[in-house]
Amino acid sequence: MALSIFRRLKIPHVFALLLGVIFFCSLLTYVVPSGEYQRQERQIGELTRTMVLPNTFESLPKHYSLQGVLWGEAVEGQATPVGILQFLSAIPRGLEQSADIIFFIFIIGGVFGILQRTGAITAAIRSLVNRFANSGPLLTIILVLVISISGSTLGMGEEFIPLVPIFLFVSKELGYDRIYGLALVMLAADIGFAAATTNPFTVQIAQGIAEVPLGGDIGFRLIFYAACLAITLTYLLRYGARVKKDPSQSIMAGDDFSLAEFQLEEQQLRPAHLWILFVSALIFSFIIYAVQNMGWWLNEMAGGFILIGILAALIGRLSVEEATKAFTHGMTEMVVAALVVGFARGIQVVLMDGKIMDSLIFYAAQVLQSFPKVVAAEGMLVFQSLLNFFIPSGSGQAATTMPLMAPLSDVLGLDRQTAVFAFTCGDGFSNTIIPTSGVLMAMLALAKIPYDKWLRFMLPLFLQLILASAIFLAITVYWYQ
Repeated sequence: MALSIFRRLKIPHVFALLLGVIFFCSLLTYVVPSGEYQRQERQIGELTRTMVLPNTFESLPKHYSLQGVLWGEAVEGQATPVGILQFLSAIPRGLEQSADIIFFIFIIGGVFGILQRTGAITAAIRSLVNRFANSGPLLTIILVLVISISGSTLGMGEEFIPLVPIFLFVSKELGYDRIYGLALVMLAADIGFAAATTNPFTVQIAQGIAEVPLGGDIGFRLIFYAACLAITLTYLLRYGARVKKDPSQSIMAGDDFSLAEFQLEEQQLRPAHLWILFVSALIFSFIIYAVQNMGWWLNEMAGGFILIGILAALIGRLSVEEATKAFTHGMTEMVVAALVVGFARGIQVVLMDGKIMDSLIFYAAQVLQSFPKVVAAEGMLVFQSLLNFFIPSGSGQAATTMPLMAPLSDVLGLDRQTAVFAFTCGDGFSNTIIPTSGVLMAMLALAKIPYDKWLRFMLPLFLQLILASAIFLAITVYWYQ
């Protein structure tokens, strides 16, 4: 029954889908009570975050008028539902507010375009495929382990978008399908990101806001990461075995799996390629160090990537014209991926316009206070998962919810680490299925995988991971007593 429903499900193009979600959220501003918290800026490590102040929520009456319906009308002390002009301008405003991420994606796309032009990445991947041609499961384990560790420790996600074609190539060479190829990179990164150990964009920010020791629960998180990795690899390898044995078992059965548009040429691994990879890895390692210890953010990271592109072009002996063309081609391939991020941000824009974002958080917190400790902890997980649909940003969601969830955990008799754990799981795992996740929809667009096909693949695994999260979350209730 469920599979037949998935087969009939037709999901529109990502831009149309996100526009529909923005419209729905605009309508919600007419019926959901409005209110807002006071906010203040606070230094969390090397980063400055704007956070809500607990116990400052104030309900706001709604102001309805024809002018408000048409283009909005600001009234002191009242909330105006989203008007037609505000709805239409939500996407441009979302693009503007996401400019740093959008341009970061363009930059790394251009840099990877240069790396592709030198042949270093293709040659390295080809060498790996040749080495593990008869050991697809082993190569899968290696790749998923490396990428998930990057997500878990460093919070990497957007950085992997340009690598999607490479992993599709690996999947095809090993006899799998597009979904398997995307899972090697996107699913691996998301699982690591959700099962965070030292992820600076989620767990460290959340622990800083909650005022608990950074890394104080690292042992517990390592066990949870290992459990999630085992669940994911088991699911993925079983799916791959079915597809390899009978291609008709693929969720994308009948797909020709052509990668001609990516221009992945045959390359032999040469000394110049090894030098390019070594220098790139060295600079990238410094970028990650600088993010952790020097307060670097997207602009500085983008500058580091540009240096990688320049040195790769020099070592690969590309002419200025060749390097420029490769850079612009790489950016061109990221257009949809980058714009999706801005479209998704439009959802948050209209919720803030109608002043119902804070209301959703306030009423959820009120409900949780009426439940026993274990049930309330599980409620936090559900709440954070649902909220991620509207705020698909780990650091943004941490800054919005943790100032409330941390003191709420005190009231409920829970350790604040439990609230942090509920946040990282709820924020992270839902990124694998929600259509408002810019990174997910960007990668699906690049891989040419329809959202409904991905949902058929991912939903059973998502439920397993959420169940594991719920079990471990219940354990934390007693672990920290």
